[in-house]
Amino acid sequence: MKKRASGWSGLAAFLALATALLIGTSWAVDTTGRAKIYGIAYVKFKVTDLAKAQDFYGKELGLASGGVVNGGSGQVPFFIVNQYQRVELQKTAPGSGGSYLLGIGLATDNVAKMREYLTAKGVPADRLATWPDGTKYFETGDPEGNRLVFVEQHRNSEAKGTEGAISHKLIHAGIIVKDSDAENKFYQDVLGFHVYWHGGMTDDETNWMAMQVPDGTDWIEYMLKIGPDPDKHTRGVMYHISLGVPSVAAAAKELEARGYSGFEPPKIGKDGKWQLNLYDPDDTRVELMEFTPVQKPCCSEFTGTHPKP
Repeated sequence: MKKRASGWSGLAAFLALATALLIGTSWAVDTTGRAKIYGIAYVKFKVTDLAKAQDFYGKELGLASGGVVNGGSGQVPFFIVNQYQRVELQKTAPGSGGSYLLGIGLATDNVAKMREYLTAKGVPADRLATWPDGTKYFETGDPEGNRLVFVEQHRNSEAKGTEGAISHKLIHAGIIVKDSDAENKFYQDVLGFHVYWHGGMTDDETNWMAMQVPDGTDWIEYMLKIGPDPDKHTRGVMYHISLGVPSVAAAAKELEARGYSGFEPPKIGKDGKWQLNLYDPDDTRVELMEFTPVQKPCCSEFTGTHPKP
């Protein structure tokens, strides 16, 4: 695969157009031949001040530095959530626009099988490639141009984080979605995701839809009903990640002990789970969320398995 420093925008435009055209052809809901999708392998964020971002993810969240990964954007520093999941940081110029969530890596047991399955469904996919560490992967995108990278992993043990990390599990990533029907034809009908929970500010509306992977408990969260031109802060709130914690109250105390006080008070979300919102130096939201609800959720029941610590 040819390496690009900034070529994703062109590939994303192509994938979005091609996939958008294909969704009108009515994919059958048949996932026969699909490789397994275990969950989120990594997320990559743009950051304008690498040192400050490293302090946030490393010192304040306590995630261990994994050094750098060599990808299409050169050497990218990353932080370890557990042996299967990481957060990557890519330096960008101050004032750069668009989503600061550059991509979501999805773990599969067989990238060649997954790519063959997608292309047979008519989904554009870049060719197979290998990172310097031997990991196989390929790039594709959803109908709205969100970058997805399928990464081959063999998850044969329980996920284990590092001592001192505020969380050992990345449980979901959020993306702004304009057309949930179009996205569902990709995530649900092709990839086999299913609705884990959906809800809104009131019982009769849907502002969030959690689409859970078919072979695990992680999910991608649709952030719906967002204006056509959200500002940088709004984009940071919506394009976010969530780190699972056994206790939000305990996590808040630990953050305070580390001298970090820039977070909103803990609260129970509409899904009935305790959560606490943090923001990195570029206003990207990192949501700490308990694994299970403590009260009945608004709007809908859960229809999938809760993640575990």
